[in-house]
Amino acid sequence: MMFGIGTQEIIFIVLIVRLFFGGKKIPELMKGLGKGVRSFKEGVRGIENDN
Repeated sequence: MMFGIGTQEIIFIVLIVRLFFGGKKIPELMKGLGKGVRSFKEGVRGIENDN
């Protein structure tokens, strides 16, 4: 996988995130993350179009 992260590490990270944020905050967190990624991609596309 990416960055040498295996299945066990991903499961561990998910458990830690769930421990910190709880079950109800995770969808909200993922929504914000998705918006951030989308705006980043739009910014990259804008830079590519300027060249």
